[in-house]
Amino acid sequence: MTATSIELWGPFLTAAAVAAFLTPAAIWIAPKIGAMDIPKDERRVHKRPMPRFGGAAIFVGMMTGLALFLLGEEGVGSAMVGCSMIYILGLVDDLVNLKPPVKLAGQILCAVAVYASGLRIEFVTNYFGPGNMAFGDFACFIVTVLWLVGITNAVNLIDGLDGLAAGISAISALCIGYVAYIHGQYVCTMAMMTIAGAALGFLPYNFHPAKIFMGDSGSQLLGFSLAAFSIIGTVKSATVVIVVIPALVLGLPIFDTAFAIVRRLIRKQPIGRGDKEHLHHRIMKAGFGQRRAVMLMYCISGIMGIVAVLYSRGYVIEYIGLTAVAIMLVYVLLSDTGNRNVSIRASKIKREERNIDDSGEGPESEDKKH
Repeated sequence: MTATSIELWGPFLTAAAVAAFLTPAAIWIAPKIGAMDIPKDERRVHKRPMPRFGGAAIFVGMMTGLALFLLGEEGVGSAMVGCSMIYILGLVDDLVNLKPPVKLAGQILCAVAVYASGLRIEFVTNYFGPGNMAFGDFACFIVTVLWLVGITNAVNLIDGLDGLAAGISAISALCIGYVAYIHGQYVCTMAMMTIAGAALGFLPYNFHPAKIFMGDSGSQLLGFSLAAFSIIGTVKSATVVIVVIPALVLGLPIFDTAFAIVRRLIRKQPIGRGDKEHLHHRIMKAGFGQRRAVMLMYCISGIMGIVAVLYSRGYVIEYIGLTAVAIMLVYVLLSDTGNRNVSIRASKIKREERNIDDSGEGPESEDKKH
């Protein structure tokens, strides 16, 4: 199929408008159904209960755009079924807090359903010769399920600051969609535009200071949809490399997830246990507030998106250079002890000022004591 401007931007604008329209309703409904995020531990950055029902607005916006513009295209129905299943799983998790093994089993079930419907990774580019390397049935099953579950959790785990998951998902979707567009994969492009529209329609209510969180229903949905629809875009194309392009675009959350798994294995902790040592938490410890930390993460994701575009066009030197820039940027942010010390000193001064205010004693009272 070919794509006109209306077909490309129609799904984006539709999803964005629906998500933006429904998010205030989600804010109102959340406390009535118990979909609230209560800050019970030190991992939470927020200090007061927050509605955790934004995934509903993202889901309806996304499904509306897909149904109006893409329903009937090969593979789209299968991906929509999988996205609906993962959304329901996330919604249940938001309401009753599923245990990590149960949550993982549900994600695998959703991935298996997508595979069984015919949407699967059947080959990757052969780097040792012409053509592609086809998978056997067993390898195809394993790779497809791991891809869907892995990307779902990568986006889910990065959802730790206001606007972070929504913004990075939108950037990733737009970059993957552009790569698909320049290679003639218009179904993938339109699907990615839909995902980006739903995320951006929700983002104004989720950016710091957030009025609502997307919850696991939203973060898992965004991750799963990015993974599923990227398969549609590359399954018949030898030019766009399956897995590699989305993996480059989603390099930041994938790195963060891999680092978290290694960190917990070394410490002999359960992989599903949360902590406050994700990349975004470390950037905040370096002295950046939520807004600046999130915007820095956006910039790194944008760089990786450009890397993916350059890679797809065969510009080896350029994409290697930009990848090095992204790696150096992450290193600087995580190793800037000067900023971290400034942040610690500032926090100490603020605590001292609060203690003085609480005691009602100013500098003059301190002088009288001596």
